[in-house]
Formats: sequence, C-alpha cells, structure tokens
Amino acid sequence: MKKNLTFLGIETSCDETAASVVQEKADGTGKILSNIVSSQVEEHKEFGGVVPEIAARAHVEKIGFIIKKAIKNSKLHLKNIDGIAATAGPGLMVCLTVGLNAGKAIAGSLNKPFIAVNHLEGHALSPKINKKIEFPYLFLLISGGHTQFLKVNGVNKYKRLGTTIDDALGEAFDKTAKLLGIEFPGGPKIEEWAKKGDENFFKLPKPIINRGGCNLSFAGLKTAVLRASIKLKSKKEKYHLAASFQKTINEILYKKTKVAMDEFLKHKKHKKNTFVIAGGVASNLAIRENLIRLSEEKNFIPVFPPVHLCSDNAAMIAWAGIERYKIKLIDDLKFTAKARWPLDSSAPFMKGAGLKL
Repeated sequence: MKKNLTFLGIETSCDETAASVVQEKADGTGKILSNIVSSQVEEHKEFGGVVPEIAARAHVEKIGFIIKKAIKNSKLHLKNIDGIAATAGPGLMVCLTVGLNAGKAIAGSLNKPFIAVNHLEGHALSPKINKKIEFPYLFLLISGGHTQFLKVNGVNKYKRLGTTIDDALGEAFDKTAKLLGIEFPGGPKIEEWAKKGDENFFKLPKPIINRGGCNLSFAGLKTAVLRASIKLKSKKEKYHLAASFQKTINEILYKKTKVAMDEFLKHKKHKKNTFVIAGGVASNLAIRENLIRLSEEKNFIPVFPPVHLCSDNAAMIAWAGIERYKIKLIDDLKFTAKARWPLDSSAPFMKGAGLKL
C-alpha cells in the first residue's frame, strides 16, 4: 500500500459544511493541508437551535464551493487524492445525504476509493492527527449530540462503557444558555459568564451521580436550572447560575470519569494509560483543567485535539478515512446515510428508555 496517503474528507452531519485534505506523514501522524469549515450560526440563531431543513439547504448551496476551496488550499489536484471520505452518520438525515452524495459522486467520477465514516469515529481518532497514540485508550466524547465513554481497542473496534441516558452535554450547555438569555450557540458564553459568578451560589442536582456506573444524566440538572432561572433578579445572578452550572457539570464529569477509568483498567493493565477527550465541549477550558487534574490523580495521560479540531470538522473525517483504508475497510457507492450509528453496535440503546440503574 502507498505510503503517505492523502484523503479528501467531507462533513455535513449537522450545521457545519466542511471539507479538508489530510496527508499521512512518515511517523504515522497527519498533516492537514486544508481544513475549510463554513458555520451556519447566523442561519439558525433566530430559532435558538438547528433547523434541519435550513441546514440541509445551506449545505446544498455551499458544498461545491467548500470542496473546491479545500482542494485549492491544499495546493493539490483531485487526481493527487488517494481516496474520498464522507460522514455517513450519525446525524440529521437531510444534512448527511448532501455531503455523502457529494463524496460518492467525486469518488465515482475519479474511480477513487470511497470510505463512509462514522462521525463519532472521526472524533475518536482525531487526536491521532497531531500525536502518536497507541491502542487501547479511554475515550470521552462530549459534544452537542453525544456524550459517552468508550474503550478504543483499535480502528473500528470500540466498547462502550457508559453514555448519557437523556441529554448530551453540549445540549445541556446550549439549553442552559437559552434560559439565561444567551443567543445560540451558547456553550462558549456559559464559560465566559462562569468566570464572573460565584460557583457556590446555587446548589444544583447531580443526577445518578452515585449509581448507573459511568452512565450520565443531565435532564434533571437542566430542569433545576429552568426553575432557578425563573427567579433570577439581576445579571449578576445569571453569572452565578452559569458558574454553578459549570461547577456541577465538572463534579459530574469528575465522578463519572473516575468510574470509567476504573472500568477501563479492570480487565487488563496497560503499559501506558491514555485518556482522549474530544467533541465540541472539550474546548471548554474549565472542563479541560478538571479532567487533566483527574488524569494526573489516576495516572492517565490526557490527550485533547487542538481546539479547532474539537468541534465538527472534515479533517477528522479525512483522517478516519485514511485509518480505515489502511485496514481495507472500503465502502461501495451504495452506502446510505444513517441517522443512528453507534460505534459499539453490541451496546444497548439506552437514551430515553430501558436503562437499568
């Protein structure tokens, strides 16, 4: 197989239209030749969240231009690309289809290998673009749509240790921000406001903190924030609620991550214990500091992707395509989008019902 593979990645699972060209380096890490991300924040701001039909229309309008720009910025020609990778799920079906069809069209017209990438696997492997990491490692995905702990045994080899049974962490951040009057997306603003408030002003619940293994729940916390927000009397109290919310999240993550680390170590001791944290919420510096501190206590090496690779992007999709291609996981052009696509297909569907605590 050719060394120094170069892949085009395409990502349209939600509200970012993205394309990237990534090249494998001799040391096994990657070089990002281009990474174009077009956000749709302005299109969705007035609705306080992502509207699938609006997102899909924006993808259709932008996808051709974004791909051309990624190729141009890479200073390569499409004929120099070894393969095409596109997000096939999980995500919004009307959005996924846009990028997936674009990827298949390019691969088909150029007779290039096509890789349908699981968006979650893109996040799971993203730190390997910048850093050599050996399998297995513990992985925490914290994003707008997903929150889960996984043991990453290799490419396409995942064991889920825990997940949220209701809201994803990023969703909890955005809903809390909305209650505080912060425009979508509100996560970054919560972190900013928290620095101005008293984190001990409000006492907020930590659902299933002492049960359910390393499964998580944020719906009860969101309800408590709603009740507190109704009684707010000043901007200062909004800062206090933001600070108290963020502190509570960190306490939940500290306790549940500790359980996940113990579970990771239960069956086999590893020469090096690596803890990878990725997803949009991983860009929150207070959460990073909290998890770094815990990693030091538990003798884990914490690894975060660069902040620009935490949120949705196509570089991680291109890289996942390279990793999958190297072990001959190549897809045909009939591959269809999947709204739900767990990394661990043997894990039960726990969100909303059926979880035994």
